[in-house]
Amino acid sequence: MKWVLIVGSSGDIGSEIARDLATQGWSIYLHYFRNKKKSDALCTNLRQTYPKQDFIQLQCDLTSKTELDKLSEQLFGLDAVIFAQGTTCYGLFHDLKPTEFNSMLSMQLTAPLYLLQKVEEKLARNHFGRIVFIGSVYGGAGSAMEVGYSAIKGALSSFAAAYSKEVGSLGITINVVAPGAVNTQMNALFSEKEKIQIDEMIPLGRFAAASEISYWVQAMLNERAAYLTGETIYVTGGWLK
Repeated sequence: MKWVLIVGSSGDIGSEIARDLATQGWSIYLHYFRNKKKSDALCTNLRQTYPKQDFIQLQCDLTSKTELDKLSEQLFGLDAVIFAQGTTCYGLFHDLKPTEFNSMLSMQLTAPLYLLQKVEEKLARNHFGRIVFIGSVYGGAGSAMEVGYSAIKGALSSFAAAYSKEVGSLGITINVVAPGAVNTQMNALFSEKEKIQIDEMIPLGRFAAASEISYWVQAMLNERAAYLTGETIYVTGGWLK
């Protein structure tokens, strides 16, 4: 039985990834931070639907090194890590507060990279390790009003390209799935008028469903995806990238 850690499993994309991987027989560590109610509901549903698999909830503040250490120590088996957590700060970069940027940086870049240092040996144990980040089209194209977020997502792609060269011989692959506009809570800040304007810029004419992003994540965990590493796959409906 293979084990996957989904960081941010209580989010819209993270929970879809959990459901997809559960259908394929994976046992799952379900990380969450504040959204315990949604995590409880997801875990209960998965345990009832897939009684022969294991589903373990792990609460962790990704900005705390102590809690990250504790999290890594609770992973007794590990074959894959999915980083699906994310947040943004919308506004001019000139007005972005250092505390806001540092919070995004820690949650989406510093903490994941530190956690990978802690679990690399476990991922290499079976010569089958998969690492997937949920990035963003803005990591490649950049976005005004989300400059800090764009910089962090771009850094994830650079990290994947570099780290893949170190861990390839260990049987570990690392890739980034970079969505465009997705129907998630993070994009709920847009008004209906703004969403329509964005739809008009997307060749496919609509926001993606979270399941259309999770599809590409579960594909990267397939054994036949072992030759794909260091790449950023843009899932944008033809928008921007």
